[in-house]
Amino acid sequence: MNIAVVGLSHKTAPVEIREKLSIPEAQIEKAIMHLCSYAHIEEAVILSTCNRLEIYVVVKAAEQATQEVTQFLCEHSNLPFHDLYQHLFILLQQDAVRHLMQVACGLNSLVIGEGQILAQVKHAHKLGLPHNGIRRILSQLFKQAITAAKRVRTQTAIGTGAVSISSAAVELAQVKVQNLSNCRVTIVGAGNMARRLVQHLLAKRVTRISIVNRSVERAKELASEFSNTQIECYPLAEMMPIVAASDLIFTSTASTVPLLDRSNLEAVLEQHQRLILFDISVPRNVDADVNELAHVQVFNVDDLKTVVAQNQESRRQISIEAQALIEEELKTFCVWHRSQETVSTISCLREKVEKIREQELEKTLSRLGSDFGKKHQEAIEALTRGIVNKILHEPMVQLRTQQDIEAQRLVVQTLQMLFNLTSCTNKY
Repeated sequence: MNIAVVGLSHKTAPVEIREKLSIPEAQIEKAIMHLCSYAHIEEAVILSTCNRLEIYVVVKAAEQATQEVTQFLCEHSNLPFHDLYQHLFILLQQDAVRHLMQVACGLNSLVIGEGQILAQVKHAHKLGLPHNGIRRILSQLFKQAITAAKRVRTQTAIGTGAVSISSAAVELAQVKVQNLSNCRVTIVGAGNMARRLVQHLLAKRVTRISIVNRSVERAKELASEFSNTQIECYPLAEMMPIVAASDLIFTSTASTVPLLDRSNLEAVLEQHQRLILFDISVPRNVDADVNELAHVQVFNVDDLKTVVAQNQESRRQISIEAQALIEEELKTFCVWHRSQETVSTISCLREKVEKIREQELEKTLSRLGSDFGKKHQEAIEALTRGIVNKILHEPMVQLRTQQDIEAQRLVVQTLQMLFNLTSCTNKY
């Protein structure tokens, strides 16, 4: 198998590193084109979320291709190799396939079973299609991973009561304040994460909620989904006075630079005013220097791990059930992948034998001369074609119907060696 994944996640790298590797959607096309320009990479898909950056590639040579992906990541993040490499993981062949399926199912998430990752995997697949990063192999891989995730979510209880990053942030807020329902809360951002924040805050009986967003129209559109609650909406230009009037701030935007830092908070907060910020964005929306303010507390996505840990043990048995389904889908993909090599080998063998038949037929007909009738030529053509088909028929049937993957692989390798098909199969 010629598949690899190079990446990092909340399990291997802190948010300070992850935010440097984050690739905004607007840059995905350029990044895919860059990756596919390397000599040993044929296909590429980028999965970039707040908790992970993973690059899946179809490779000509695994070692060289993973070095090329690592080089790309160093250039993108402006991190030297020795600083970045310690945080990366590299998985090859079936391990890479299994990992994507685990990710899509939510088994590799900060919150086991969270559903948002499946939508993100689907979106990564969608983004790769028009940029020619995804072709035959990665397209099938992502489709199989999505199928695995759907099976796991419908055939196990992994999604039952699963918390998301946003709900974990609200749970942490409830731990940090005495009475969450009495707090004045501001959400910076109006995307899907913000929607979930509103839902969870309302479930905790929070009634004073404001939304600040670059597009106030988008904020109002989000607020309108909660018609039973009065939610105030403001443009980003008015953010600082709203922040100063709040007890809790949740930030969840796609901004690549911090929106809140020590200087702009100092300018609006009273001398001993307390404020708690929950930054669930990567890259971070709240600069690290805010921690220098005596009465301000900042929590980021990595701080949610303690909240999440309480939910993990009860989900361990469900994860085992999910893994069994993943192994079934992994086997299905491996059979498909092996069939692709079988098909290319069959095509190459037939192409080579047919070329020999045509050359030998041409030699024979040229020796027979122009007096040899067309009817006889057609008869000899049919005879030689029939002989070739009958000779190839039984090996082809045996190759197609071989159920044992290892046995099939051995047959394919033997045919490629005996008939010198390697150069031909590379083009399929």
